[in-house]
Amino acid sequence: MTDFSSLLAPDRGQPARTIHVVHPDRFEEWLIAQPARTRTAVAANKVVGKPGNRAILPGDAPDDWAMLLVCNEDVTSPWRIASLGDGLPEGTYRLAEGEPGAAMLGWCLAQHRFTRYRSAPDAQGPRVLLTGEPGRIEEIVRLAEATALVRDLVDTGASDLGPADLEAQVELLAKAHGATTRVTRGDALAVEYPMIHVVGQAASKERAPRLIELEWGDPAHPRIALVGKGVCFDSGGLDVKTSGGMRLMKKDMGGAAHMIALAGLVMGAKLKVRLHLLVPAVENAIAGNAFRPGDVLRSRAGLTVENTNTDAEGRLILADALTRAVEDRPELIVDFATLTGAARVALGPDLPPLFANDEELAADFLAAGTAAHDPLWRLPLWDGYDDMLKSDVADMVNAPDGGFAGAVTAALFLRRFVPKDIAWAHVDTFAWRPAPRPGRPKGGAALGLAAAWGVLRKRYG
Repeated sequence: MTDFSSLLAPDRGQPARTIHVVHPDRFEEWLIAQPARTRTAVAANKVVGKPGNRAILPGDAPDDWAMLLVCNEDVTSPWRIASLGDGLPEGTYRLAEGEPGAAMLGWCLAQHRFTRYRSAPDAQGPRVLLTGEPGRIEEIVRLAEATALVRDLVDTGASDLGPADLEAQVELLAKAHGATTRVTRGDALAVEYPMIHVVGQAASKERAPRLIELEWGDPAHPRIALVGKGVCFDSGGLDVKTSGGMRLMKKDMGGAAHMIALAGLVMGAKLKVRLHLLVPAVENAIAGNAFRPGDVLRSRAGLTVENTNTDAEGRLILADALTRAVEDRPELIVDFATLTGAARVALGPDLPPLFANDEELAADFLAAGTAAHDPLWRLPLWDGYDDMLKSDVADMVNAPDGGFAGAVTAALFLRRFVPKDIAWAHVDTFAWRPAPRPGRPKGGAALGLAAAWGVLRKRYG
C-alpha cells in the first residue's frame, strides 16, 4: 500500500513550492495584487477565475515557480486540492495561505494507486505537503490507509479475494493490534449459522462459507459490534444475474471491506470500546446444491425465511451475523452492506442511504457525514411496509414481490433480527465510483467510512 506518512511533513520553513488556492469570488482581487509576470502567466493560460482553472506561475529565479488553483471547495473539504496531488511533479509543497487541514486527506489519496495487476506501476516519486499542524498527520494517515484498504479490497478480482482471503485480512488486522479471532465454518457453520451456510454451500471447497469474528479491547468498556456483508462474488445464485449485472459483483464484499477498515481505525486510535467485528463471508455460486427459490431457511435466531429470490442473499447472511452480535448485548451495532440496487435507483452512486432505529444515532451519522464531506441520506424504517415481508408458509420472505421500496424492505428484514433496545445503524453503501473525481478514482470507493468513523470517534474517543 502507498506510504501515506511520506506524503505529509511538518512545516519547519524548509524549501517548498507554493500553491495558491483562490476562491472564484476572490480571484479578481487576488490577481490585481500579483506582479506583472504573474498576471501575464495567468492570461497566457486563459485562467479566468472559474473553478478548476490552474496555471504555473513564474518565480523570482529561473527555476522557481508556483502553482495556482482556482477552487470553490469549502476549506473543510478533503478534496479541495486533491486534483493537484497526482498532477504536480514530485517535490515538496506548501499552501500560500492557511493550513491544508482536512485537504491533507485528499492530497494523500490522490497519490494512491491500485497496482496489483499492473505490469508497469507508476514510478513517480512522492509529492509532499507541508503543514503547521503536525499533530493531525497521524490521524490523516490512518484515515487514508483505511480508505485505501477499502478501495484495494473492492478492486481486487474475486479470483484473488474469496472467503479465505477475507479471513486472512482479518487475521492480519488482529495480529497488528493484539486482537483475537474466531472462525466458524464447515459442519459447525451449518448448525450455528444456517443461513450463512446455505447461501455459500454451492461454492467450491476452497471458497467455503464462514463467519469471521474479531474481538478487541477492555471487556469493561462499552461493547460495539461492526457487521459487514462479505459476499466475495455474487452470481445471483439460481436467480442468476445478467452478464452486465454480474460484471461488478467482485464488489459485493464492500460492506465487509468498510467494517474491516473501520475496525482498524477503532483499534489504531485505541477507542475505549470492546470491539466485536463480524464478517459473514460467502460466494453466492451456482451448483447442484445451490439453495433454491421457494426453500424455507432456518435462521440462527429461530425465525424461518421463505427464500423468494436467491439474489437477495446478503440480507440472509447479515441476519445470522446480526443475531450473533446481539447475543453479547452491545450498546451499538453498525452494519454496512452493498445490499440493494434499489438504493442506487433512489439516491445514485454517491449517496448511501442510512437506516437507524435510534434518533440520536441517526442524527450523529448525518452530522458526521456532513462534517467529513462523506454524506449519507436517511431513509425510513417505514412500519407500513413491514407487511410486505409476510410469507404464506414461513415467518417472513427475504424479498417481497413487486420491487417497491426495495432498500426499505431490505432494512426492515434486517430490523427483525435487532432488538429495539439496541441502537443500530444500517448503511446500504455502493462501495464503487463509476466515474473518477479528484482524489477518488473510478473503482472501489469508501462511501460512509469517514462518517461512521466520525460517529465512533465522537462517542468513544
